[in-house]
Amino acid sequence: MAGFASMLWLGLTAAVAANQRRLVFNPTVEREVKSPRSSGHRTRPVVLRAADGTRLCGWLMTPQIPGPHPAVVYFGGRSEEVSWVVRDAGKLFPNMAVLAVNYRGYGDSHGDPDEIHMVEDGCMLFDWMAARAHVDARRIAVVGRSLGSGVAVQVAKERPAHSVVLITPYDSILAIAKRKFRVMPIEYMLRHRFESIKYAPALKAPTYVLRAESDDVVPHSHTDQLVAKLAQLCGDDIVPGSDHMDIPYLEGTQSRIAGFLSSQFAKPLEQAAAAGSRAPDAAPASAASSAPIPAPVIASVATDGAPAPLIPAPVAAIAVTATLLPNPADAIPLPAMDASPNLAALPIQVAVK
Repeated sequence: MAGFASMLWLGLTAAVAANQRRLVFNPTVEREVKSPRSSGHRTRPVVLRAADGTRLCGWLMTPQIPGPHPAVVYFGGRSEEVSWVVRDAGKLFPNMAVLAVNYRGYGDSHGDPDEIHMVEDGCMLFDWMAARAHVDARRIAVVGRSLGSGVAVQVAKERPAHSVVLITPYDSILAIAKRKFRVMPIEYMLRHRFESIKYAPALKAPTYVLRAESDDVVPHSHTDQLVAKLAQLCGDDIVPGSDHMDIPYLEGTQSRIAGFLSSQFAKPLEQAAAAGSRAPDAAPASAASSAPIPAPVIASVATDGAPAPLIPAPVAAIAVTATLLPNPADAIPLPAMDASPNLAALPIQVAVK
């Protein structure tokens, strides 16, 4: 009997190690909103290409009135395709420019998701927004939901984010995995750790946390650990009647996010800078995790057919090209992408949406 139990343990351990990408990520390729449009913005599909040739697809939304405007870069959850953000952007991000791009392997984006690429791509998206003529580069916020909160925290550490919003955030995927797989040496197997708790003390931007009232995916205890380490916590609210899956769609959530960001963007920059300077310094978690991510080279960008000048960047930077398309009908056709395996059938999952 002991031998059978040992074999079973070894088998489960090997399965977790071999399938950890599927356990952490659940790419959704089908659009949640078929023809996404924002009632409060001009909406443009956007296609960006990273240095390794991976195409990232999403949407850029700009207010109807001339800029420059404060801006938001949004990072979605584990199973989230971000077209719904376009539909709700008028309520979530009024009078703000918004960039919502699907992760690698999600929606129409190519490639496979992993933590390193998601953070590198997130920094590239931040820099791309900062280079837009209609964006106030000093007022760019990052917003991350669940799995995306781990991306948002790391991007805010590497880039001068003006504000940060974290929806159902966690201390680390590693900590959640340890809770689920108590008898396994998960710390020796898991590559995609998203250890937000390590980076939280280094964040200098005002940070707002939103929790679901009922959350069986990210228990409040894991959010408590993160909140305790955030250097510039401005609020920690529970949205009544929400759960982990529906929280971003609720009016209570959207009005709270819109109110927080509007109030932060309305403050004089000198006041925001003074608040940031009071953030305590944190020692880097490791040489690898604390190394700065270089800014990308933003190549010729076409907006409604008008090319923009090249923007110089360090030689070691990530090369990026981008094209803005006037409307969804003009989007460059992409090869068909197979949906990722249905993880619901797996007996064990690290389910962070």
